[in-house]
Amino acid sequence: MSDTGVTVKKSNNFSEWYVEVVLKSGLADYAPIKGCMIFKPQSYAIWEKIQEVFNKKIKSTGHQNVYFPMFIPESFLKKEAEHFEGFVPEVAWVTQGGETVLDEKLAIRPTSETIIYSAFAKWVRSWRDLPIKINQWCNIVRWETKATKPFLRTREFLWQEGHTVHKTSEEAKKEVFEILDEYKDIMEKYLAIPVLIGVKTDNEKFAGALYTTTLEAIMPDGKALQMGTSHNLGQNFAKVFNIEYIGEDKQNHRVWQTSWGISTRLIGALVMVHGDDRGLVVPPRVASIQVVIVPITYKKGDSSAILEKCKEVYEKLEKNNISVVLDDRKEYTPGWKFHEWELKGVPIRIEIGPRDLKQNQITLARRDTFQKTNAKIEDATEAVKLLLDEIQDNLYLTAKEKLIEKTTIVNNFEDFKTTLKTKGGFLKASWCGNPDCEEKIKAETGATIRLKPFVTELTTNKCILCNETPGEIVYFARSY
Repeated sequence: MSDTGVTVKKSNNFSEWYVEVVLKSGLADYAPIKGCMIFKPQSYAIWEKIQEVFNKKIKSTGHQNVYFPMFIPESFLKKEAEHFEGFVPEVAWVTQGGETVLDEKLAIRPTSETIIYSAFAKWVRSWRDLPIKINQWCNIVRWETKATKPFLRTREFLWQEGHTVHKTSEEAKKEVFEILDEYKDIMEKYLAIPVLIGVKTDNEKFAGALYTTTLEAIMPDGKALQMGTSHNLGQNFAKVFNIEYIGEDKQNHRVWQTSWGISTRLIGALVMVHGDDRGLVVPPRVASIQVVIVPITYKKGDSSAILEKCKEVYEKLEKNNISVVLDDRKEYTPGWKFHEWELKGVPIRIEIGPRDLKQNQITLARRDTFQKTNAKIEDATEAVKLLLDEIQDNLYLTAKEKLIEKTTIVNNFEDFKTTLKTKGGFLKASWCGNPDCEEKIKAETGATIRLKPFVTELTTNKCILCNETPGEIVYFARSY
């Protein structure tokens, strides 16, 4: 791979473009372990911003952060056979500690339901103990055998997983949808990525769940990406792990549970949705650096005065909680710096040169559209704040337009296959509800039902495959 900027156009080879942007922008690097990656400071800072926003949301509603061991006894997974079966091909096992062969294999956390719920069985005794609402930020290991790709599919990744216990099914349902709304807010208002929300089919739901709600986004190559899920577990795990409480009526009752999660694949989505042929484009609300100031110095006589003015603007912005960097490195030209900061996706570049100094102004260049505007030095803070909001809004609206453009209504299976091959994206089509039709469509086309809308769209159109029974409208797509 060349050491220069992005050499592959996004429209020519999307997959190669993505990898180039991730590596050259400094988001990540490959690890010496196959299928694993190194999170570099810029990508981890985005993850920290997501953590900061989500922690604030859930702590305000009584959730608390915890941490459980990453080693899970095999017997715990086997207790919940349906759940265990869903993860068996991807589980990494520890069979020996030092020179001692373990009496029982330990799974390296593929997800934490079983180990957490064994604790819930000890913690829950009375109705007074409920609800329990906990969350943990941790790493997950799933031994992927498919082709891996940074952030999107790796053997180890980072996520948060929330787990709650409730007295009633109504409380559990409320939790599922409240979390779904919080996820949607993060994705749309912070990452500037529009999502569709709905429920998974029984074939696609989380193993062991009563039902799974999902947030799905479409990527520029026409593939869908599952951005997050919120599961209603019903009483399935409570039955297996014997999680019961004595109610106010002095009777034993089985609890109702939920689990929910988002992962660092959100960073991959951000790269794909907003990036361009020059590199990253980071939405201002999750950018670790929102503004970079670049002095434009040509004559020695101008240098000191320009640098002083740059420092003045830097201090103004910093005092107003704007994340700003002053790039006063002398060993690089202004043009080289422009290229580097564009590659890293910094939302705003401020230039101050001889002409700006003379007119007591700054030049603002926005990363999303490359448009330039001027503002007086004394108005710098307000101008930057306004422009950051404009960039954030524009990135979302642009992505929303692409989502609409990549959503197609299809009425027969031939059109379904043609559209999937030539355009991709979400295909709205009638499905009879028969899982056999769902599986046959997946086997023939690679497309799955990404979601069923919460508001059922009944149609007189017959099932896209069997052409026998009128059904409901669902969203199909190929996915990551």
